[in-house]
Amino acid sequence: MTARAEDWQVYLLECADGTYYCGCTCHMERRLAQHNGSLPGGAKYTRTRRPVRLLATRRCAGRAEAQRQEALVKRLPRARKPAFFAAADAAPGNRDVPRRDLAAPAQAHSPVAT
Repeated sequence: MTARAEDWQVYLLECADGTYYCGCTCHMERRLAQHNGSLPGGAKYTRTRRPVRLLATRRCAGRAEAQRQEALVKRLPRARKPAFFAAADAAPGNRDVPRRDLAAPAQAHSPVAT
């Protein structure tokens, strides 16, 4: 069975030891079952850190985009990984950059009293 482009998503798991695992798939339920050992497969990383819990997913336009998003998440510091998924309102054309990073508040300049 061939996956449709709109089925691809990048996901973030939290492992039993508190670490994160990021991946991409077109069959989230099956992939989660693989990570938890219910089905054959799953990442070597998660095999010794079960059970894993699905924290977040983000739909992608296709496999290539899902793989790019996964690589981006893996480069982020741990604290920013959940925020990446929470930024569903990312600016058009900048889907991989959370809006708060694009629209950082301007520095307010107060008049100097003389």
